[in-house]
Amino acid sequence: MQTILGAGGSISTELAKSLKYFTDQIRLAGRNPKKVNDGDQLFPADLTDRDQVFNAVNGSDIVYLTIGLEYSTKVWQQLWPPLMQNVIDACIANKAKLVFFDNVYAVGGDFVSRITEDSPISPTSRKGEIRAQIDLMLLEQMNAGTIQAIIARAPDFYGGNIEKSMVMTVIYKNFLEGKKAQWLFNSKVKHSYIYVPDAGKATALLGNTPAVYNQIWNLPTDRNSLNGEQMINLFAKEMGKSDNYQLIPAWMVRILGLFIPFMKELYEMRYQFDRAYFFDSTKFENYFNFKPTSYADGIKEIVSKSGDKVNQ
Repeated sequence: MQTILGAGGSISTELAKSLKYFTDQIRLAGRNPKKVNDGDQLFPADLTDRDQVFNAVNGSDIVYLTIGLEYSTKVWQQLWPPLMQNVIDACIANKAKLVFFDNVYAVGGDFVSRITEDSPISPTSRKGEIRAQIDLMLLEQMNAGTIQAIIARAPDFYGGNIEKSMVMTVIYKNFLEGKKAQWLFNSKVKHSYIYVPDAGKATALLGNTPAVYNQIWNLPTDRNSLNGEQMINLFAKEMGKSDNYQLIPAWMVRILGLFIPFMKELYEMRYQFDRAYFFDSTKFENYFNFKPTSYADGIKEIVSKSGDKVNQ
């Protein structure tokens, strides 16, 4: 049995699509799970509850932790450490392997100029400190040999749920609504983004490759990173829109944060967008002979999909 904790999101959906090539025993656990494959087993659960985590993990061989909590420092401080501890404990009790789908918030400051698996844990934000804390919790157990686990790291993504991706919100959603594209902080510096289908495929591949456990892996991301203007230009070209855009600089994000909670939460993460940010997935690409989807091809695929809606 392979179990996804946090079913229903963009990453978990793509992960489930890929897992069917490795197993026909897939359990989707979350508040309101929906089948991705015909044979999926649905397991409604509140995964902030320890007992329900243990019930969801029971009988699993591999567990994927893909939960996306509300984008709030307060919520993360309250829920992430006990959630990670509960998942670790449940996996150890069931002798299950764990694949943690992680972001790169634990890497801070100028270290984002080239993020590898060896980049130091160096948080420069409150949310980064929380991610560092839960990373270290899992790494401690991995190093002690009490659990077989993988930390699968991904940068910001494009594709999937519009509301969960900055790129999809400020460019794609605005274009769908007949508005001008926007960008935050600095549109002239390059930034890495992972294509959601690549993230799902790669996570499934890691989970089903026994030799790669007890390591950190950067998931496959096009190395030809683009700046904000270039991302806007690609979407504009595919959607037949003007590439004119509105820049929202840091001082404006800070002011907007007085009225918009998301902007308040985003302001401390500005170090990821005001300087060059490169996510290096060479290790994964070489090991698995995997070629990441190019930005041009990914955006073309997003736009060409029939039935795309703002609230998909």
